[in-house]
Amino acid sequence: MSPRYQPPFTLTATLISQVAAIAERIGRMSAGPSSSLRLRRINRIRTIRGSLAIEGNTLSEAQITAILDGKPVIAPPREVQEARNALASYEQLAHWKPTNERHLLSAHASLMKGLMDGVGAYRRGGVGVMQGERVVHMAPPADRVPLLMRNLLHWLASTDQHPLISSCVFHYEFEFIHPFADGNGRLGRLWQTLILCGWNPLFAYVPVESLVHAHQADYYRVLTESTQRSDSAVFIEFMLQRLLDAIDVPSVAKTPMKVRGRGFPGVTGEVTGGVTGGVAGEVTGEVQRLLAVVDGEMKRADLQAALSLKHEDHFRAAYLRPALDRGLIEMTIPNKPNSRLQKYRLTAAGRKRLQAPNPSEPS
Repeated sequence: MSPRYQPPFTLTATLISQVAAIAERIGRMSAGPSSSLRLRRINRIRTIRGSLAIEGNTLSEAQITAILDGKPVIAPPREVQEARNALASYEQLAHWKPTNERHLLSAHASLMKGLMDGVGAYRRGGVGVMQGERVVHMAPPADRVPLLMRNLLHWLASTDQHPLISSCVFHYEFEFIHPFADGNGRLGRLWQTLILCGWNPLFAYVPVESLVHAHQADYYRVLTESTQRSDSAVFIEFMLQRLLDAIDVPSVAKTPMKVRGRGFPGVTGEVTGGVTGGVAGEVTGEVQRLLAVVDGEMKRADLQAALSLKHEDHFRAAYLRPALDRGLIEMTIPNKPNSRLQKYRLTAAGRKRLQAPNPSEPS
């Protein structure tokens, strides 16, 4: 193990500004009543759905919820197994230490159980990352993987970089090394969450992965660009922006939460922060724009098109759910939220909001 091992990255002005902005927002979310377990569970499901969707899993949030509840789901067996594994793995976050190699291998075994041979063990052959029919990255030879991973974990344990930075650096370096035959993407994202939880347990319930999924093409682009530059700064900036976006989503930022019980490594006592929705706080510009395009009863796709938004996850997280949580719009079939016939309409409160003389002010 080389004690001088240093992953190559540059501390840019943008990166430092992003770290300050995230820390400031987390600080503002430091007091308030506990959020409900139900809403924390919803964010966990969004996280898992986003991470699996990046890998091609087609399960919806409703299907993942059904799996969590032990209900039958009509879907490809592999996708159901992936969801079961992810649900079980995220529940174990509090029991893993991010610098412990044995815990990392255990997490891989948990995530990939029943999906591949040799779970919980580093790969024994070469592997490349494909984009279509083109190889965009050839990972280091298999015989170098154990040393590279131990160097990386040693750096993580000894670095004085802020966890917001070190978690992104680890995520990139992990994907560069590609230590396993399969499951590297989902484990790299889970491990970044684990590192962040060591700084603030709030991150266990911040659905960053859903926003990474919404920017999936850029995610792979910055991974490739960082490799070409031999500097992961562009990837770090991308991930920090997704963290900022996730924290700024109203369902995350507006209602404080207290995390109790067993802490994460290096964290004791009680930590507070906002994670889930509620009706308190101001109406965001996104919600106000949504209210302005509602015309009678409209389907989700029609509302999204009226706002010229491409990404469904972002639309649901930043526009639709906050408006529903505040009672400004409602479902036409509330007892069947996932019905293909579902539409949305303004409530009396929503119409009143639109008629307010200064809708930017809290009602």
